Amino acid sequence: MQYNTLGQSDILVSELCLGSMTWGTHTPEADAHLQIETALAHGITMVDTAEMYPVAPVLAETVGMTETVIGNWIEKSGRRNDIVLASKICGPNGGHTRDGEAISADAIRRALDGSLKRLKTDVIDLYQLHWPNRGSYAFRQNWTYDPSGQNRAETRAHMEDVLGALQREVDAGRIRQFGLSNESAWGTMAWLAAADAVGGPRVQSIQNEYSLLYRLYDTDMAEVSANEQVGLLAYSPLAAGLLTGKYRNGAIPEGSRATFADTLGGRMTPRSDAAVAAYLTIAERHGLDPIHMALAFCKARPFMTSVIFGATTQAQLEHILAGADLILSDDVLTDLNTAHRDHPMPY
Repeated sequence: MQYNTLGQSDILVSELCLGSMTWGTHTPEADAHLQIETALAHGITMVDTAEMYPVAPVLAETVGMTETVIGNWIEKSGRRNDIVLASKICGPNGGHTRDGEAISADAIRRALDGSLKRLKTDVIDLYQLHWPNRGSYAFRQNWTYDPSGQNRAETRAHMEDVLGALQREVDAGRIRQFGLSNESAWGTMAWLAAADAVGGPRVQSIQNEYSLLYRLYDTDMAEVSANEQVGLLAYSPLAAGLLTGKYRNGAIPEGSRATFADTLGGRMTPRSDAAVAAYLTIAERHGLDPIHMALAFCKARPFMTSVIFGATTQAQLEHILAGADLILSDDVLTDLNTAHRDHPMPY
């Protein structure tokens, strides 16, 4: 396992990060605890969660349950210092989480109170804003995204307000570092500029979607990462399971995410079917497992800090870990980039 520095901080994180969004519902607590122990045994030190988890679906009665599952592991194991713990405050897209309340200085204090209590810890290593208040092009909103109605002065005032709250939490020792999620290049640069102006905590990472099927990060966001030392924490690196091949030819395995999220959040389209077929063919041609290939591709990107993967079952986790050290050859990378040019925007 390789380790990368989180932004400009002194925190090292494993190049693979254990995601948790099914814990407490699709993944029972005992299984989740076994996943953490197994991941640690393989050198994975980062665990990512959020106050709104579990998801798929998000329900009022389950909000916060995943943090509770992790907190119970921390209490039971006594191994808090063995993990880099990341969580997120929800924003207006959070639905049932604090009634969809926008992110503000006051909301941060109350949300952090709740997360720390559920996680049974005194500090969160990386505290992230799950969505920007002003809106986002994440989750297929890029097709109709229109930022022309944004108010720059209001956005800047909001950023300074939030950064003041975050700095107070850093000073109190309740969070160590600050990150963004579902953010744009302009938004990231605006947060960095605001932090420089008011002395708030610096953005250290961006948690955005990234996979062979979704490479929007490759251009302007990659430039931000290169010049500002703000690395990507990639979520959905297997495109919600599409890149595993389990949905090939219209198959819907029993118990899979597609049984309760029929389009996989808008990812399941005729274009994605063709793109997945191309990537599965490349894996077969080179004698690679498609899951291992997809994760290895993400890990190799120059802007990548850590790749967040989820495993509903222990068997899925062990399969992923079996290929954790794979490094792709130049021939494979050439084929993958050719397929990307042929299938640039599958969804």
